[in-house]
Amino acid sequence: MELSKKIDEFVLSVQQCVDDNTFVKLSLGNYRGREENLKNIYVKRISIKNEEKLSFTYRYKTRDIVKNYSFADALKTISDLIDEQFYVATLFSTTYDLSFENFYDKKIVLRKNAPINQSVPSLEHDRNKNRLIGTNEKPYLTELKITDLNGKVLANSQDKYKQINHYVEILSTLIKEIPTRESVKVVDMGSGKGYLTFALYDYLNQILKKPAQITGVEYRLELVDLCNRIAKKSGFENLDFKQGNIENYDSSDTNILIALHACDTATDDAIYKGISVKADLIVVAPCCHKQVRRQLESTKTSNELDFLTKYGIFLERHAEMLTDGIRALILEYFGYKTKVFEFISDAHTPKNVMIVGIRNQKAKQNDEQVLQKIKNAKAYFGIDYHHLERLMGI
Repeated sequence: MELSKKIDEFVLSVQQCVDDNTFVKLSLGNYRGREENLKNIYVKRISIKNEEKLSFTYRYKTRDIVKNYSFADALKTISDLIDEQFYVATLFSTTYDLSFENFYDKKIVLRKNAPINQSVPSLEHDRNKNRLIGTNEKPYLTELKITDLNGKVLANSQDKYKQINHYVEILSTLIKEIPTRESVKVVDMGSGKGYLTFALYDYLNQILKKPAQITGVEYRLELVDLCNRIAKKSGFENLDFKQGNIENYDSSDTNILIALHACDTATDDAIYKGISVKADLIVVAPCCHKQVRRQLESTKTSNELDFLTKYGIFLERHAEMLTDGIRALILEYFGYKTKVFEFISDAHTPKNVMIVGIRNQKAKQNDEQVLQKIKNAKAYFGIDYHHLERLMGI
């Protein structure tokens, strides 16, 4: 009964967003059906021969299949899919984002979040998307093997190119929420091959004409040397890459600190660096949650939710949510407005939760109520300490 009620509520929200013209897209994941190699379904609104429809992209391991439905048929299809096959669904609109999660029929959760999209996409079918990062005259995209010499995106780099643009789209929205400065200092911790670092530099300096000094920090020296050569060849004078790790890097005067897929406590090191220098914006996409998981495995605390840790896959998800939830609380404790959302695009990454902290100078600092929430969470779940908590000395 609860499942049916929540499905109806979710589908009604989809219908309302379509009717109000606030619908952006819809994604279905955590597939538990029987169709081999089906992974996800993505839904967008299109117009074909002056008739509006919802287009479903069924993404398989090696191919995509597209099916277009009338609104009525699409709503029924969505209802059927989340009733029997997909255990996670996310509705994106310009007024709110709504997530649906079915914990194997035992608990159904609907969660409404602030929207990450500010505008409705064009309905033109099979259009060439107007992406923030174009391909014309972009030497770094060619050097990084995203495009050929003529600016055409390579077949095996389509997903990476989409990911780059989605990343910049998210950051462009977040940057609007921080104070305007004559110039900004950005640090990308664990920059790797620099795909996203180059794109952000391009967007800020070349497209927005907003002076920005950007530094990519990467432990692998061969990647540092490669990226510095590409930056020089591209004429990006205020972009440099340095060899080092997050823990030892001096982040003084940083306005925007980014760390995508920093493993385990390296994410905590990055957040600590950002809070310590009072960065305007902290953006992390955590990877691995071993530090808290080890404690959950060893303590095996008995409480009303201990069934979540009975199975390994549940224990892993529980550790992820607990680790990242405490990270968000610690950011709040130090005066940051926090956002936690899925980093979803046409190209998915294995770890797709993004934690954002936006410094709020008017927020209450060292709020005892927030601190008590952290203590209560640790006590309830049998956590002795959280690495970020120790770094911050609370």
